[in-house]
Amino acid sequence: MADRSEIRALLDFALELARAAEPVILSRYRNPSISRKADNTEVTDADRKAEEVMRELIGRRYPSHAVLGEEFGATGSEGAEWRWVLDPIDGTASYSLGVPLFGTLVGLLWKGKPAVGVVNLPAIGEMLYAAAGEGCWFRLPEEQPTQVRVRPVATLEEAVVMAPSGVSSLPPLEREDLFRRMLPLIGRARKFRFGGDCLQHVVVCRGLAHVAIDPVMHPWDIAALVPCVEEAGGVVSTMDGRRENVVFGGSLLSCCGEPLLRQVLDLVRYPSSVVREDARSNGERTTDD
Repeated sequence: MADRSEIRALLDFALELARAAEPVILSRYRNPSISRKADNTEVTDADRKAEEVMRELIGRRYPSHAVLGEEFGATGSEGAEWRWVLDPIDGTASYSLGVPLFGTLVGLLWKGKPAVGVVNLPAIGEMLYAAAGEGCWFRLPEEQPTQVRVRPVATLEEAVVMAPSGVSSLPPLEREDLFRRMLPLIGRARKFRFGGDCLQHVVVCRGLAHVAIDPVMHPWDIAALVPCVEEAGGVVSTMDGRRENVVFGGSLLSCCGEPLLRQVLDLVRYPSSVVREDARSNGERTTDD
């Protein structure tokens, strides 16, 4: 991994990227121009413009870095040491409905491993961010950032569990299977909430929930979240329990600790699709992002 000073500089730049995308996103909020991708998920003019803004800044500051983004795919050298992974609006379905629970995700991989993550929630003015070895931090509007940690619990009966609500674009049988797999968690968790998108993982990092489940994800949905969860003291895996190369694993389970992670996997483990690293197409399985 790079030295601490370089990591801090890259984190500062990731925050700059998220802030640069914010006015583009908010200026179109509640009145976006909406179209549909080939996979039938929504995309807005704000998604595309915000990613363009971030890509331009990366190209100026770090021209040797590669980029992988939801809207414009992969650019730069496949062998690049550093790769930015961008989701300008995670939760486009919420954004297009005027629901403020969407975020901008800025992730940075070093030799394929998550190193920096920023989750900006512009409509509610909150931001979560982390870098390897630097802890996980949460900032409210007009306040100084505070370091946050997960809050471990030992059993599902003590846990608050969150799962996505945005699965309407899945084929009906897969949608039914997803909800069927959630039933044991709903029955055993102290509290179960259908939330969705990046916000549920933020809540785990802050110690307010203990498990966040996203069974169908792409690299740009995952890359920024992994450093945040791990630097907050949590653990991540795919829904079939894999711990390596999670960013490209096609799903994400964020958890406050190993014992609870094992309990959740025992209930919901299933073979998940693997999203190709170049991610130039959205694949067959998608969420409502």
